[in-house]
Amino acid sequence: MLCLAIVLGQVTPALATVEKAPDPAPIRIKELAHIDGIRENALVGYGLVVGLAGTGDTARSGPTVQSIANTLSRFGVRITPDQVSSRNIAAVVITGTLPAFPNAGDKIDVNVASIGDARSLVGGTLMMAPLRGPDDKTYAIAQGPISVGGFRYDAFGNVVQKNHPTVGQIPGGATLEESVHSSVVSSAGNMYVVLDDPDYTTAARVADALNSRLPAIDDGKMARAQAVDASRILVHLTPDERADLVSVIKQIETATVMPDQVARVVINERTGTVVSGGDVRIGEVTVTHGELKVTIATDFLVSQPLILGRAGSGVRTAVTPDADIKVSESENPVVSLPAGTSVADLVFALNKIKVSPRDVISILQGIKRAGSLRADLIIQ
Repeated sequence: MLCLAIVLGQVTPALATVEKAPDPAPIRIKELAHIDGIRENALVGYGLVVGLAGTGDTARSGPTVQSIANTLSRFGVRITPDQVSSRNIAAVVITGTLPAFPNAGDKIDVNVASIGDARSLVGGTLMMAPLRGPDDKTYAIAQGPISVGGFRYDAFGNVVQKNHPTVGQIPGGATLEESVHSSVVSSAGNMYVVLDDPDYTTAARVADALNSRLPAIDDGKMARAQAVDASRILVHLTPDERADLVSVIKQIETATVMPDQVARVVINERTGTVVSGGDVRIGEVTVTHGELKVTIATDFLVSQPLILGRAGSGVRTAVTPDADIKVSESENPVVSLPAGTSVADLVFALNKIKVSPRDVISILQGIKRAGSLRADLIIQ
């Protein structure tokens, strides 16, 4: 049983000392935000995997047998779907990601997943298949042998399987067919910096950092950067900068700011994991942690009295329990923390007195209920 005491106000001497962590260093805007218009796009396609050792789709998979008949007809082989009975072919869906600045001839990785009743894609080869984007335009062509990180073998009702053999990957298996150019400058000649984690304070700090780094426009009458909302910072560009976007984006990305974060502590009770930001603060608090152990051992004694060597009238066997109760209580270590201490310092101090992760979770919940945890407590 966990014994937890939380005392606010008077602080007793601490048995575990707390060492303050150094102040965090500023972070580059490149790690906090991205330029609006620079993004990746999803690609998807449909194809056939051939060369399987009898582990492909069965004749019950209508799309597969129809696809086989259609593919063979392109090579001059005329058959009907009813004539297809091979289990060496499987229908698959191919997925990939189109990078932000793709060029014709670049290679990208693709994932292949069975959509029929195939048992395994081990040893298969993907036939040439187009990959399309959301606009239904073909951007890449995929083809090649599949790498499957698993296997499945069965015989006489016995099955041996590792991982998922119906999903595989083709490293560099798709070739981009054309270059795609992203536009980062709006029609008004401006650029937007978008925060990955929207926050008004961080957006204002990014705007101040860019105004200090970039040269002024119109003798300083116009601010170079302005926070539009919690996620977007508008950057005004000069005609020379529009002609040399690489240089101005380099200056934007290498500027440093100190981001502001919402105080949160995330707890996973299933795994005993506690994750919190280093700037999460707690009020003045004293934590006493200890364990009370109660051990009860019972022995059953049998009593069978005799009268002159034989049982008498009304005499019977009796069973009497003999209970031995032991109570042991370990010494309660005390951790005292001043106001403004971070959760990281608290966890560090609790670890020094060998508190288990699940007990740390209970202590944090108690501190939150006492009103000393200056953060949102999220329990998963």
